[in-house]
Amino acid sequence: MSLKKAVGFLHLWLGLISGIIVFIIAITGCMYAFQAEIQDATQPYRFVAAENRNFLPPSKIRGIADAALPGRHLHAVLYESKTDAVQAIYYQFEEYYNVVYINPYSGKVLEVKDMEAGFFPFILDGHFYLWLPHEIGQPIVAGATLVFFAMMISGIVLWWPKNKAAARQRFSIKWDARWRRKNYDLHNVLGFYASWLGIIFAVTGLVWGYQWFSSAWYATTTGGKEFVPYYDPGSDTTAQASLAVPAIDQIWLRMLKEHPDAESIEVHIPDTKSASVNANINPDASTYWQIDYRYFDQYTLKELPVKHVWNRFDKAGLGDKIMRANYDIHVGAILGLPGKILAFFASLIIASLPITGFYIWWGRRNKEKKVMHSLVKNPVRAKPVLARS
Repeated sequence: MSLKKAVGFLHLWLGLISGIIVFIIAITGCMYAFQAEIQDATQPYRFVAAENRNFLPPSKIRGIADAALPGRHLHAVLYESKTDAVQAIYYQFEEYYNVVYINPYSGKVLEVKDMEAGFFPFILDGHFYLWLPHEIGQPIVAGATLVFFAMMISGIVLWWPKNKAAARQRFSIKWDARWRRKNYDLHNVLGFYASWLGIIFAVTGLVWGYQWFSSAWYATTTGGKEFVPYYDPGSDTTAQASLAVPAIDQIWLRMLKEHPDAESIEVHIPDTKSASVNANINPDASTYWQIDYRYFDQYTLKELPVKHVWNRFDKAGLGDKIMRANYDIHVGAILGLPGKILAFFASLIIASLPITGFYIWWGRRNKEKKVMHSLVKNPVRAKPVLARS
């Protein structure tokens, strides 16, 4: 068996095994592409009228939000533009995820939203877990992503033309051909164009899917550095002091002063007495990779250093920035709206590949059956047909 036939055999059976899962991952990714824009257009409580007065500080927002959603720990308070509602975020993995939208000027509660209910959370659950329990769905999705990565590579190998004459045909779809030929071209031509983005989707997906892949990818992009998992630098509990102004308010005011052009400032509330106060400052609220992650002792307000990638932006090397940009690359946001549009259509094409690929396999299978049936009935007439197939 030649190398190309072996690759074709691998491509076929990997596709048949993973096709449904790849279709679900791709179509849900496609549907999720513009979730931010759609939610902004359909959820008016996210916005307020700008006023000529200061925002309420985090401690005031916390008191209002706790009254609206009692019995839960506030994770963070997120401020954006003068016309955006402030978000009080309550999050505990696999327990709850709620956001209280509040007018930052008046303190009026605009909405208490369950972030795990609704259309887009349902789509995201399918994309990450196939609507299965996390401990079951996540390994399946990670495995299918690894298979998909192998299929993209093998697909490019199969597509690659032997000569220049064949190359011209491989870049275009023959629209006036019979349905079977059009389906073949749709799979091969569109698959080739989408495969390059598909490889990017797969790599960024695998960074989340496998710890070993994440560590290897980080080592590759940083020249061999060891990946340091996220950790909280902590606060010095022996230095407890009574602050006239709450720590979260003082840090928020400091961030406002130091980053007047920031599009968002998020202050994280310490989970414990030994935790730090984390402040995230984002110069571009449409992406995440440029965020300044800063940590402060909740008692002394001293800034604390960390050694992981979620650090000050000016301390991040190229490999750190690639890791920080993983989500923005995965969804196309790294290139703005054009990138999201590109990701949308690439995901749509990828979702079509298991379907067109299945019909190619089904058509060849039926053709072989017909040839064998004809051979049994009329051996003399069937020989030329068998030779052509």
